[in-house]
Amino acid sequence: MTDTNGIAIVLVEPQNPGNVGMVCRAMKNMGLTRLRLVNPCRLDHPDAAKFAVSAKDVLERAELFPTLAAALADVPLSVATTRRHGKYRREIFTPGEVAARLHADSETNRAALVFGREDSGLTTDEVALCRWQATIPTAEEYGSLNLAQAVLIFSYELFRERGGEVSTQPRVLAPGDDMETLYHHMEQSLLRIGFLNPQNPAHLMRTLRRIFARADLDVREVAVLRGLMSQIDWAAAAFEGKKKS
Repeated sequence: MTDTNGIAIVLVEPQNPGNVGMVCRAMKNMGLTRLRLVNPCRLDHPDAAKFAVSAKDVLERAELFPTLAAALADVPLSVATTRRHGKYRREIFTPGEVAARLHADSETNRAALVFGREDSGLTTDEVALCRWQATIPTAEEYGSLNLAQAVLIFSYELFRERGGEVSTQPRVLAPGDDMETLYHHMEQSLLRIGFLNPQNPAHLMRTLRRIFARADLDVREVAVLRGLMSQIDWAAAAFEGKKKS
């Protein structure tokens, strides 16, 4: 798996502290921790920490630079993100293509994804400082993305290319005995409120069994449903029978 410490996110003159915070959150969601800021807005503004949420550590460790050239001085692989095409903005890659290229090289070379100002992006000279260019394909009617959204899309593609997986605890499915206890409780409760036909309760219960079998219930989920049935039992204590149609 590619070492994420070799990939930095570079923000050039970000104007909104909240956007910087949201970028930190997007980065940490996808396993990125290196943030470089070129001549940024106030980072001690409450919105920066507020929108970073649990990624305040990324914000606190951000490196500050006076110019983009300084921020990229030790980075062989740099990618300018841009929405505009033109004479000096050719061979523009998609986020997926960028991720594939960085995946092939970033284990041995530092890399950086460069994002421009919220209102005007990167200048032509700043784009020229980068090795590659990339853009996020969007609808023609409205192609402008929020800074953090753009960072998240590129970061997600990097995460996928690295073979990243969502960290989850293995689910322990409820054993047969627990399921049968649930079905018995469910049948009694549904009979009590008149949902099942007392002459043939198995007819609808077979359907309910199929529904819950497809759900692959775990132990906790069975306990929740048992609690639901118990609440029905309590609420139905004064039940006087199914309404006549």
